[in-house]
Amino acid sequence: MSVSEHQREPQPWRLPEALPGGELQLAEQLGLPRALVAVLRRRGYSDQAIVDILEPAPAPPPEQHFPDLPQAVERLQQAIAGGETVAVCGDYDADGMTSTALLTGVVQRLGGVATAAIPSRMEEGYGLNPAMVERLHEEGAGLLVTVDNGISATPALERAQALGVEVIVTDHHAIPAQRPPYLALLHPALTPAESPYRTLAGVGLAYLLARCLCKHNPAALAGSRDLFCIGTVADMAPLHGVNRLWLRHGLARLHQSCLPGIQALIRSAGLAKRPLDEEDIGFHLAPRINAVGRLGDPRHVVELLTTPSEQQAMAMAQFCEDLNQQRRELCAAIEAEALTLLAADGIAPGVRVPPFLLLAQNHWHHGVIGIVAARLMERFDRPVALLAGDDKGRFRASVRAPRWFAVDAALQACGELLEVFGGHPAAGGFTVASHQVAHLQERLEQRAATALRQGGSAAMIAPEAHLDPGRINGAFLATLRSLAPFGVGHPVPLFWAHRCRVISQQGLRGGHRRFELAYGEARFPAIAWRWPHGPAPQQVDVAFRIAWDRRGAQPRLQLEVEALRAAQREVVLRKQGRRYWCCRRDGGIQLRNASGQCLTVPWPLPEDVAPDTDARQPPLHPYVRQLAIQAATDLGLAI
Repeated sequence: MSVSEHQREPQPWRLPEALPGGELQLAEQLGLPRALVAVLRRRGYSDQAIVDILEPAPAPPPEQHFPDLPQAVERLQQAIAGGETVAVCGDYDADGMTSTALLTGVVQRLGGVATAAIPSRMEEGYGLNPAMVERLHEEGAGLLVTVDNGISATPALERAQALGVEVIVTDHHAIPAQRPPYLALLHPALTPAESPYRTLAGVGLAYLLARCLCKHNPAALAGSRDLFCIGTVADMAPLHGVNRLWLRHGLARLHQSCLPGIQALIRSAGLAKRPLDEEDIGFHLAPRINAVGRLGDPRHVVELLTTPSEQQAMAMAQFCEDLNQQRRELCAAIEAEALTLLAADGIAPGVRVPPFLLLAQNHWHHGVIGIVAARLMERFDRPVALLAGDDKGRFRASVRAPRWFAVDAALQACGELLEVFGGHPAAGGFTVASHQVAHLQERLEQRAATALRQGGSAAMIAPEAHLDPGRINGAFLATLRSLAPFGVGHPVPLFWAHRCRVISQQGLRGGHRRFELAYGEARFPAIAWRWPHGPAPQQVDVAFRIAWDRRGAQPRLQLEVEALRAAQREVVLRKQGRRYWCCRRDGGIQLRNASGQCLTVPWPLPEDVAPDTDARQPPLHPYVRQLAIQAATDLGLAI
């Protein structure tokens, strides 16, 4: 079988390494379940780092970390005092729209004149452009502040310089080798290497600037932290440093936001009057905001998030709701059509999957093809490019890829075939002339095939700790939430359970699958989202996360299944070039080598004692002890 017809194998599992003795002592000191401490230890956290997760340290003065911050604040204060129009120039994703609303609202509450300027996704594309600069100059803007863009907008910034318009750039995207002209630059990459401000997204930089601007008038900052929370989570910014600090404080009060627009979004999303978490933002609030940027005019979101009118806010939230429903329908239709096209070529999960999937249709809406590309990538574990045509003989594309394939490097390598391109390792976009599509597909397939041959195939299922599901209850989940917020750099822990029984299972609309599982005497519901594998066997190992199912009148705990595999009574360990077959036996662990010799080790292991002529049994050899500890971990006997 050629690489281009590579069959997708079930994702392999990599169970956690056994922890050295004493690594879980912190559990007793902090009152954390041992399984949670095991997760943090395996992520490399020290005692102090774990304490910092539970209670982040205060942020240092930002002026010490951003060299241009004093100049930016002074220029904005001058513009507000002098009645100059400040144009806040944002982007059409949730990070850019919340950034724009945040800074526009603060300038207005401080008594200044501010206008929001966001390019059209359909007509202008990403970022500040010369035409926008000329229009804003003609409308009387004396100062531009970019949020979530600008650092690579060299033609636009050069045009602003020629017109005598000053620009403050706040951005977190890659800084080009040749920087464009600007008055001041706020960028996380310019902070010290260990700065807690290093991971700020665009809305984080806008919030930082607003905090400094409102130092003597904190009332003008009202609602800004709420916008920071939404934009940061929506942009999947790493949850370290001040991101974590500000989110922990902000999420707890987000449901009480003073901004009518956020309250309207919460109501339209059907969220209860309770503290919200990062999943509420990621799955409910952010999609409604992003739908407008994908299908409509992003300035509507800025108006929603800055209006003082509850009535207007509800009307605009309904507009977001309508567009989000339209977005769902478009995504479902494009995904179904894409799967039909693939099936016509004999391609399905587990069946003759090419190394790179590229599909093009003139009628697809390029505002949503990135979402569908991500879904197909997850389904097939392949890099996916979806192309939507325009009326000029070109295609605009969105690309999504698994970890083993770098999108930015691939597009760079194909640059001579593309008109415009950009992105990062996991995602990107490009514009290509229609006559170049076949050549591009061939090049991308060759590059992905090489990555597959080099062993970069399916991502591993890597649980972080074994957890007896019988120990999962409301108290455990409350303790788990003490480690929140979760996200990039600090994901929700992935647990596993050995030899669960499948009591029942049912396929659901949308490709999901529901299970009732049993572990010992405990039974618990589980859900597998977008499950491509069909029915599960009767006895399984389960890799899962824990969540609340809030769809009914009363929330209930459920497991969110990441993966299942047929459970085995025996595990195979490889150590120093040798193989050992291990299983539970007579209250202990039986170890069998390739020659068939067996040794049963008691579990839990007895404490090591010094050799003694009166000892009933000699202490275990260190090699055997380590082998037994790893066997216990793989058999679900140890955390």
